[in-house]
Amino acid sequence: MLVLRSAALFVLAAVFEIGGAWLVWQGVREHRGWLWIGGGVMALGVYGFVATFQPDAHFGRILAAYGGIFVAGSLAWGAVADGYRPDRWDITGALICLAGMAVIMWAPRNGG
Repeated sequence: MLVLRSAALFVLAAVFEIGGAWLVWQGVREHRGWLWIGGGVMALGVYGFVATFQPDAHFGRILAAYGGIFVAGSLAWGAVADGYRPDRWDITGALICLAGMAVIMWAPRNGG
């Protein structure tokens, strides 16, 4: 159950962080305006807040593991929101990142 909670928090954090970055990108690069930028900045703040609910209390571990989620999630977001088509190397890299995230977060440890 702890792994499911942790995984759900990573997905939620990814939505806020990647979505926030995308909103800022749209606001600046696509000239959609300050409301998009402000919404993105707020979403990025929520991402930081959601990350604090991870059951592991080690900031470095959480952020390092989140890197794998960010890579895979960013490719998926780009495919859905912008029509980006990842190639086999993008997908291979994302799978490697997700495997790394799983090892960092959920590998058995002695004494924590």
